[in-house]
Amino acid sequence: MNKVIAIANQKGGVGKTTTAINLSACMAEKGKKVLIIDLDPQGNTTSGFGIDKSKIENTVYELMLDECSIKEAIKKIEIDGVDNLYIIPSNVNLAGAEIELLGINEKEYILKNAVDYISDDYDYVFIDCPPSLNMLTVNAMTTADSVLVPIQCEYYALEGISQLMHTIDLVKQRLNKKLTINGVVFTMYDGRTNLSNDVVATVKENLNTRIYKTIIPRNVRLAEAPSHGLPINIYDPKSAGAESYRSLAQEIIENE
Repeated sequence: MNKVIAIANQKGGVGKTTTAINLSACMAEKGKKVLIIDLDPQGNTTSGFGIDKSKIENTVYELMLDECSIKEAIKKIEIDGVDNLYIIPSNVNLAGAEIELLGINEKEYILKNAVDYISDDYDYVFIDCPPSLNMLTVNAMTTADSVLVPIQCEYYALEGISQLMHTIDLVKQRLNKKLTINGVVFTMYDGRTNLSNDVVATVKENLNTRIYKTIIPRNVRLAEAPSHGLPINIYDPKSAGAESYRSLAQEIIENE
């Protein structure tokens, strides 16, 4: 059974795009057929797979404005050693979509209506959301079955999480009754510091939701991989970052 998972947190710099890239690549490595939708106007997931954002004809922007079909927007990721991995890319044009969608009826369901056509073709569809609670994020949540929330192991980790949870509840009540919280994954963990351990303990005490056992470490190789246009399991398959995302992929598969 296919799963559509939005990866969301309105705070920037929490490892959301890093998780989108590397989780989807590790799922594909495990033989799953995966589509990743880059719904962030920064297009970092797109460039993280080595795709030149300036040379793409059909992106999620054209898809949402009904200027291309979803099949025309899907691009196979061409990286040696990577199979079963596809992307709907993004670029800066998407930043204007919010205004252009204002007069459109049922604009909250544009992405869902498109994804419904192809979701059965994939085992997993991951949606990398922008770092804000806007119409793009709402579209992701109406499309998704569940929301995966990356939380960085830093002092302000819980800031904004209550607002995100409130948004998820509102979308569930009004737009997508099946939406659930897939779980929380800790990122940028440094076991040498008391702060990281304190954050993990605080979140576990305050959030009544699934928290994945896999914790993503602060890892130099993870930080380097996007500049080479490669997911971590290809860039450095034996690194701590690669092992952690493989572990998270397995945990998500087992929890479905």
